[in-house]
Amino acid sequence: MNRFETYSTTEGLTLTRMGYGAMQLAGPRVWGPPADRGEAVRVLRAAVEAGVNHVDTADFYGPHVTNEIVREALAPYDGVHVVTKVGSVRDEHGGWPHARTPEQLRAQVESNLRTLGVDVLDVVNLRVGGGSDGHSTVAGSIAEPFGALAAMRDEGLIRHLGLSVVDAEQVAEARAIAPVVTVQNWYNVAHRGDERLIASLAELGVAYTAFWPLGGFSPLQSGTLDAVAVRLGVRPQAVAIAWLLHRAPNIVVIPGTSRVAHLRENLAAADLVLPADALAELDAITAAS
Repeated sequence: MNRFETYSTTEGLTLTRMGYGAMQLAGPRVWGPPADRGEAVRVLRAAVEAGVNHVDTADFYGPHVTNEIVREALAPYDGVHVVTKVGSVRDEHGGWPHARTPEQLRAQVESNLRTLGVDVLDVVNLRVGGGSDGHSTVAGSIAEPFGALAAMRDEGLIRHLGLSVVDAEQVAEARAIAPVVTVQNWYNVAHRGDERLIASLAELGVAYTAFWPLGGFSPLQSGTLDAVAVRLGVRPQAVAIAWLLHRAPNIVVIPGTSRVAHLRENLAAADLVLPADALAELDAITAAS
């Protein structure tokens, strides 16, 4: 039996709530190859061997590097759901400019098909926002780009569609065009702007993929998290992941690492039971300043 809890969407996609984010498998600043490609391959295989069935990647990581490592490690992907993203590319300076015209999106889908070595992409997220910090939502219609992906889904190039860095209005707009299986946004114990969105998605049977579990903390908030971790004898990352898994049944997480030892520490967070006093401290953390 798989040691990890799963979440099944209304579209029939079942994900382990503990996933793996492959972003760190590229080189520094998510550019170029990793220092140790062999270890990168071992990390992916170790995650799947441990029971993870949900790997998050993007062809613009590297670019192409992460997808190629995922292919080397996991193809033909038996029982593994590979979730990729489109909507951005990399420029010559390592930037992440938007690329969301129908023509640009088709080129990105085709590139993902090649680099992952598949005929159909399992899940494709449209990356929408970014903002000044690279992680925040930006209001505006997404009908044209999401409609272009929906058309490619109808062609059989994509099985499932998702969204990344979006607000509630954009989710509703997308769902009026085609089914959405997952929404991937920045959410953690210190950054909780999506509480209502998570609850509404749970009612709809849509997974919410929380990224950056330690992002955006103030020093005082970090101190509270660190104190809980010390008391429990674990790393702060493990506490942050365990809190997310406790928070709502449709939340899935995608912590990433380039080392097998660190991976095992992250995966152990799925087994971490947070006592009532620790949960109370963590739930109150946003009141810190």
